[in-house]
Amino acid sequence: MYSSILTGSLFGVEANMIHVEVDISTGLPGFSMVGSLSSEVREARERVQVALKNAGYDIPPKKVTINLAPANLKKDGTGFDVPIAVGILQTLGYFPREATENILFAGELGLDGEIRPISGILPIVKEAVQRGISACIIPWGNRMEGSVIPGVRIRGACNIQQLTAFLQETDTGRQEELLPAQPCSTREILEEEPYCADNDFSQIRGQEIARRAAEIAAAGFHNLLMSGPPGGGKSMIARAMAGILPPMTWQESIEVSTIYSVAGMLDQEHPLILRRPFQSPHHTISGAALIGGGVHIHPGAISLAHRGVLFLDELTEFPQNILECLRQPLEDRRVNIARAQGNYIYPADFMLVCAMNPCRCGYFPDKNRCRCTERELAKYWGRLSGPLLDRMDMYVETSRIDLQKLQSIGEGECSAQIRQRVVEARAAQEERFRGKKHSFNGDMETGELERYCELGREERLLMETAYRQLELSARTYHRVLKVARTIADLGHSERILEEHLSEALAYRFTEGAWI
Repeated sequence: MYSSILTGSLFGVEANMIHVEVDISTGLPGFSMVGSLSSEVREARERVQVALKNAGYDIPPKKVTINLAPANLKKDGTGFDVPIAVGILQTLGYFPREATENILFAGELGLDGEIRPISGILPIVKEAVQRGISACIIPWGNRMEGSVIPGVRIRGACNIQQLTAFLQETDTGRQEELLPAQPCSTREILEEEPYCADNDFSQIRGQEIARRAAEIAAAGFHNLLMSGPPGGGKSMIARAMAGILPPMTWQESIEVSTIYSVAGMLDQEHPLILRRPFQSPHHTISGAALIGGGVHIHPGAISLAHRGVLFLDELTEFPQNILECLRQPLEDRRVNIARAQGNYIYPADFMLVCAMNPCRCGYFPDKNRCRCTERELAKYWGRLSGPLLDRMDMYVETSRIDLQKLQSIGEGECSAQIRQRVVEARAAQEERFRGKKHSFNGDMETGELERYCELGREERLLMETAYRQLELSARTYHRVLKVARTIADLGHSERILEEHLSEALAYRFTEGAWI
């Protein structure tokens, strides 16, 4: 007696289709599982046997062999419990083979037969649609998550008895009563209330230069480094940036939601992430938590910040080896985690925003309050490598807020007003990069600069002078052009002018800025 049940397995943020093959034959009673299984998958043997017994199903003392094919792919997670149980019941004749054709099953079993939610349903359902699968039966708690993908019939099951009754039923109407199909919830999710940020720029007094830099960074997806004395509003500006970021496209929402689904961090009541993520890890974070990896491979904070902001507060408090891990993802926009069982690729297209004090005591260059020597300043800034600083598109210094501005009556420009300008600049970039894999100026490739950042005679002379006098690297030169392109977009200018280049150059970090 043999049966084959279709399910899915995660590998990074992608899903592979897996066939759960079940054979029950005469011989020495036993229950064996093969197919490159992790410890979590091997434990399904005990969970499934006890769950079926407690659910009232009689498993005869025969030889049960389970194979998860293809056998060369590593299988992780607890989502194989339900397809294994369905395969065993089908092989024992509880329902015909036709009942499971072109249906994907996934879910974890409790010892009482309850079907529990699992991580990674979104990429599994997405892969099922691409493979032409007509229906997916998943845990009841995952039904909303699975329903955001159009083109497939989603059914949520609460327990193995309910699922078996559905598969035994031949009447379509009765099947719908047992496991009603979940309607696609995409339209309802997209019509949710607009996002209101907790931190608003109207609450920030002074710091006009830093506010302007934050607006440019949000519009073009540029990396930003802010330095200044404690209490000046650096963290407030960084957190307020979440309220001025442009809305995500449908494709970006699916990408981000997929990562959070794999990480098990997706809200099942609101399974589609519509707002750009904002991650702010503490400086004690480990390398695996920041970049990804660990004993059980999982996405890190940089992947959870995909299409959003990664904010590193107190930048110099992070260990240098942790910061150096950011260099490659900042260039490649993804992270490649190599393990013996294969390479795991997680997307990491994030905007890096950092805040730090100018020195150890925090008050440089105020000679009346700063107690740091030149050697201490050099050591303090030496924690940040040149290659890392070279990848920061913009650098801005904040200052102590004037009392008159701090006590000013009335609110300043709010986040909604700034966001409107950002959205307009974003629209210009979407039109510019239509049909390409990226849609922000900060993501432009080197070969596109000549086309989208063409300079006139005066602008070219300005950049030649800046390149020689400021000793810019080739990477820095290109990043200045990208920032200038964003400044021009905010000003509704088709060409990059001298004033745009001058402002972009003013945001560049130069060696010896602490001297």
